[in-house]
Amino acid sequence: MSDPAAAALPVTVLPTSDPRIRAEVEGPIGRLIVANPARRNAVSLDMWKAIPQAIAALETHPDVRVVVVRGDGDLAFVSGADISEFATVRRDAASARAYEASNAEAFAAVRHVAKPTIAMIRGFCLGGGMGLAVACDLRIAATDAVFGIPAARLGVGYPPDCMADVVAAVGPQRAKEMFFTARRMAAAEALEIGLLTAVHSVEALENETIDLALAIAHNAPLTIRAAKAAIDAVTAGTLAHDRDRLIALTDACFASADFAEGRTAFLEKREARFHGA
Repeated sequence: MSDPAAAALPVTVLPTSDPRIRAEVEGPIGRLIVANPARRNAVSLDMWKAIPQAIAALETHPDVRVVVVRGDGDLAFVSGADISEFATVRRDAASARAYEASNAEAFAAVRHVAKPTIAMIRGFCLGGGMGLAVACDLRIAATDAVFGIPAARLGVGYPPDCMADVVAAVGPQRAKEMFFTARRMAAAEALEIGLLTAVHSVEALENETIDLALAIAHNAPLTIRAAKAAIDAVTAGTLAHDRDRLIALTDACFASADFAEGRTAFLEKREARFHGA
C-alpha cells in the first residue's frame, strides 16, 4: 500500500499559464492535473498551450522522479478537446493547422519528458484524452474508465505523432479498428488489448497509482532515464540514429554515485538510497 509518510508530505503548486492545467509536486511525485470538471475535463486551446510549460516545470523540479497525469474529479480523465470552441479555433484548414500544432506540442511534451509518466484514468478518456494517455509511459485505470477516439464521427484529422502513440500502444490493426469504428471500449477490453497495464476498482485506483509511482521513484533515476530513452528509440525505429546518445546515457549510469550505492546496498542487504547522480 502507499507510504503514509508520503501522503503527509506538503503539496507544492507550480505556476501554469491556465488555471485549468495544474502542476503539483508531492514528495517525488509530480502531478499534471486537467481541471475542467464542468466540461468533463475537456481541453480548450488555451489548456493545450499550457501543458508543455506545466510538464517542463515538473521535469525540471529537483524533487520529481515520476509524473502522474490525471483528470480532476471522478467523472473523466479527459473527455476530449473542447468541441464548443471548434467553430472558432478550427473554423478552416489554416486555423485547424494552428490548433493541431498546439495539440501536437502538448502530446510531445508528455511523450518526450525524460522522467517516467503514468496516466491515472477514471471515467471518460476520449479523443484528446486518449492522446494524452497514450503519450504517457504507463496507463492504469479504474473499472469505470471508457476509451474511444471519435474523430471519424466529427470529421477531424488526428495528429500523426499521436497516431504513432496509439499504434505503439495497441498495434496497427487495433488502432485502425478504433479509428474506423469510433466506438467506445470499457476498461476490461482496454486491458486485454494492451492499452493498459492494470485495472483497479474505483476505490483502489488512487492508492494503486501512488504505490506504482513510489515504486518507480525509489529506483535509480539515471537507470530509468536510460531505459526509457532506449525503449522509446526501439519503438520509434531510431535506435541506430540515437545509438551514441543512448550509450552516453548508459555510461552515465556506470559513472554515477548511484551505481556505487546500488552495489553497496545490495551487499549490505538494505534498500538503496538513490539521488540521480
